[in-house]
Amino acid sequence: MKYFTEHKWTQFVALLAVFFALVMAIDPVTGGNLWRLQETVFWLLPDAVNDGLKFLINDFWVVDIYDSELDLTEESTMMKEFTRALSSAVLFSINLIRELLLGGVKTVVAFTSWDFISDNEWARIPALPWPAVATGAFLIGHYLGGRDLSILAGASTIYIAVFGQWTPAMQTLSFVLVAVPLSVFLGLSLGIIAFKHKTFESILAPLLNVAQSMPHFSYLIPVVVFFGIGDHAGAISTVIFATPPMIRLTILGLKKVSPEVLEAGMMSGCNPRQLMFKVLIPTARHDILIGVNQVIMQCLAMAVIASFIGARGLGYDLLVSLNMLKIGQALELGVSIVLIAVVLDKLSLAWAKKQIDYFAELPFHVRHKYSLAFLGILVLTSALAYLVSVVFPEKTNYFYFIDESQGLTTEKFWDFIVDWIITNTYDSVQSFNFFMTTSILMPMKEAYLAMPVAATLFLVAGTGYIVGGLRSAIVVTGLIAFIALTPWWDRALITAYMATFAVFISVIIGCSVGILCSRSPRATKVILLVCDTFQTFPSFVYLIPVIMLFGVSDLSVLIAVIVYATIPATRYTVEGLSNVPQSLQEAGSMSGVNRTQRLLKIELPLAFPHIMLGINQTVIFSLFMIIIGAFIGTDDLGQLIMQALSQANGMGQGIVLGLCVAFIGLAVDHLIHTWAEQRKTALGIA
Repeated sequence: MKYFTEHKWTQFVALLAVFFALVMAIDPVTGGNLWRLQETVFWLLPDAVNDGLKFLINDFWVVDIYDSELDLTEESTMMKEFTRALSSAVLFSINLIRELLLGGVKTVVAFTSWDFISDNEWARIPALPWPAVATGAFLIGHYLGGRDLSILAGASTIYIAVFGQWTPAMQTLSFVLVAVPLSVFLGLSLGIIAFKHKTFESILAPLLNVAQSMPHFSYLIPVVVFFGIGDHAGAISTVIFATPPMIRLTILGLKKVSPEVLEAGMMSGCNPRQLMFKVLIPTARHDILIGVNQVIMQCLAMAVIASFIGARGLGYDLLVSLNMLKIGQALELGVSIVLIAVVLDKLSLAWAKKQIDYFAELPFHVRHKYSLAFLGILVLTSALAYLVSVVFPEKTNYFYFIDESQGLTTEKFWDFIVDWIITNTYDSVQSFNFFMTTSILMPMKEAYLAMPVAATLFLVAGTGYIVGGLRSAIVVTGLIAFIALTPWWDRALITAYMATFAVFISVIIGCSVGILCSRSPRATKVILLVCDTFQTFPSFVYLIPVIMLFGVSDLSVLIAVIVYATIPATRYTVEGLSNVPQSLQEAGSMSGVNRTQRLLKIELPLAFPHIMLGINQTVIFSLFMIIIGAFIGTDDLGQLIMQALSQANGMGQGIVLGLCVAFIGLAVDHLIHTWAEQRKTALGIA
């Protein structure tokens, strides 16, 4: 008995034995609530959410609004007026940036009229010449990261321009340039409030957990109801999605400021406001700027997703190409999205790492040499662009931007490659697809669907109790019980089956690659660079090659999920093994252990908590990608979320479905974090 209580693996074995006994004992026909919970009050939750939000929009806080154009006073609600004002402000900002980049008249009209525009041809915002933007990217890259980063930024910009993707790329960039500052401002503000008020932080923490576990599509549904569709709706949903990591990193950065720095600021006579903005925030600058980096990447990740509700740009064009199965065109667009993501990621990280000399006394032209250089190039290229427009008014002005129809293209090349791959690998790919589907995936899917509610909740509760005691058992059982009380238990089991398969394969691949690469410093550097690069890819990009090879199937989605989710498993394994103290490794070698024994007995046990956090991220990445995979056809929770997005009264259903996905992720997150913290304590590294 003592052996049983002291060794958790024996408890897991006993738990699984009871679980399988319950699965065999509960009959689907006669099992009743033990098999599937019958209709409960939770089935009315989506309708209750819809009714509550309709009341908020249409009936809550009715006010009289005067319309100056119609000279009428009409009733409206504060929520409608707020959403209209916010939508107008966001849309105006997006259009202003787009017109600065691409030229236009819409923003000018906001200050004048269309009649004024018609009577004055000069009243048009000229496009910013693409050579000026490319030069600006080159200069920013050189300022932040030196020659290599400048070449990357400049060459990527030139590629986008020359290959005719300038217009959609600038539409996407305008979208990002509005969403990022709003997300940073909200995240920084809420992070500061949470840091100063512990009660607010304790309230905010579970909300952030849920927000960061919600699938991307779930953010779109309430935004469509409140704000409609269009670029403004996409930007607002992106802001909501991208703000949580900024809040967390702001709180983390402020908490990491040493008490000595804080005391020095107080002794210098700083008031609370000066202490925050003159001492705490500058000291936490690195973590806050890492938060800005995360915001940028989250905004780009939403660029394709937001196209579902009308956001224009590369994401919208990519979505159209995938719908039409134009793989070559989709690959070109995917490359452009990846280049923007990589450049912005590297620039923001370089900004976070750059050291600032606050005491340097330099002449004006030296301190602002990059700004002056850009200003000179801007004046020169603008003059050339204007001159070309005057001299050749009927010709296309390539100094402003190159249209897609006139740019270079590799679409035919990619189409040829795709056709060649399909022609030469069709039989083997289809055989592999058939084998995996019929021999592994379908039996696994049927096994998950054969799990009774009672047996599953018992397994979850038992796992929670073994890992973290009674508290963990209550937490994880409550999260999964919420799903069991909804009508979508079977869909949740399908989601769980796909996530289990993907996580299992991703962990095997990621941990194996991580262990092999960690043996060499050069290999470690290379694999971390590869992980950094792949992690910047927007999730939709991973769907392009799998659609090309495997068509529309569960296997296609799972392969994309595995590629996407292997990244954190690899990264955390490499970092965990690299952080093992060299002194312990040397002590092991001096004790006479060989390399394999040192890995199994010293390095892996010490790196285990870090590796477990990587597995946790793998689970979250898998869930996100599985939901996105509904775009190419799955029958999991993601498909229902997609359907809710297109339904007039789908908001309540979409929100509850998003919570179901989030609760799966939170349950796994809780168990892994608890286990990892226990291992840290046992190893003395907590």
